[in-house]
Amino acid sequence: MIKLESVTKKFPGMKVPAVKDLNMEVNKGEVCVLVGPSGCGKTTTMKMINRIHEPTGGKILIDGEDALKMNPIKLRLDIGYVIQEIGLFPHMTIEENVATVPNEKKWPKEQTDKKVDEMMTLVGLDPKIYRKRYPSALSGGQRQRVGVARAMVSDPPIMLMDEPFGAVDPITRARLQNEFLRIQERIEKTIVFVTHDIDEAIKMGDTIAVMREGELIQHATPSDLLSAPADDFVADLVGRNRSIKRLHLIRIREILDDVNRVKPAPEDMPLDEVKKRIEDSDIRSVIVVDRDNKLKGIIGVSDLKRKTGEVAADYCQEVSDSVTDDATLNDALSVMLEMGEGYVAVVNEDDQYAGTITLGDLLNVVKEDN
Repeated sequence: MIKLESVTKKFPGMKVPAVKDLNMEVNKGEVCVLVGPSGCGKTTTMKMINRIHEPTGGKILIDGEDALKMNPIKLRLDIGYVIQEIGLFPHMTIEENVATVPNEKKWPKEQTDKKVDEMMTLVGLDPKIYRKRYPSALSGGQRQRVGVARAMVSDPPIMLMDEPFGAVDPITRARLQNEFLRIQERIEKTIVFVTHDIDEAIKMGDTIAVMREGELIQHATPSDLLSAPADDFVADLVGRNRSIKRLHLIRIREILDDVNRVKPAPEDMPLDEVKKRIEDSDIRSVIVVDRDNKLKGIIGVSDLKRKTGEVAADYCQEVSDSVTDDATLNDALSVMLEMGEGYVAVVNEDDQYAGTITLGDLLNVVKEDN
């Protein structure tokens, strides 16, 4: 899909090239993450693909066609682009922001409106609620979703993403990453993704291209990068805790059936049964669900002492946080550390209770990997 042949970029006044003789391929439907320290050439490389920067030498082929021979405006309109600062137009509504490229391409209004609704729904923003709002009325995570929707609305075969989740808090970042990976499973775009965070690279990439001083040091799958770093630079970049980093590669749903699932209590369960369920639980607590099997809360031993009642709902405390079953095991670990608990409740895409992951489950996975 994208092929870089001996690509070089030297900016005026620079003694050394920003990118040197780069050879790399990104296959169709693949997420290739460019990672490395500041100034290594990763963003310059990405920007040469849509000709924001023109290469000094070499070729960039897109589906076998030389990008330098394409109309640069058309090329950019046909490539989705998401940046860290999001770049929404503050004077335009959300629907106007998302419709930027369709309007430039002069799509019919009916077609544009339909596609805007579709993309907003896909990224989890109800068009009925958010269409007429302005960026200033949205949270950082919501604005980032609008940026992704805008990049995808014209259905580009290629997307470029430059530190797209770097400007939000860690919990929101993990959720945005998971949402995007869920979307990518459906749309299968060819994506070049830039980050300085090796953990994000391992989580997001089908392949990872490690760069240093404008040169490609290693291009490999996340698993191969962890198992066999090309040199000391890559090994230092990956870090020592490679077994922990492998938690980025495993989705919760992959192990949920094999771990000791915590059986939930219906909200109308009598008190005596709740007490027995807690006694039998490894986490000394019981998850409470409503009639639709949706997460209602949790009951611990101390909750039984602080309150009075006859059924589970009378003692139920709100769950501080949960994870979806398509999140990674590392996401589960992060939530546990954030909550100060040795477990986290798991929900499915419909927000129904799917099980519980414990710290012991994660330790067992790490042990099996060693």
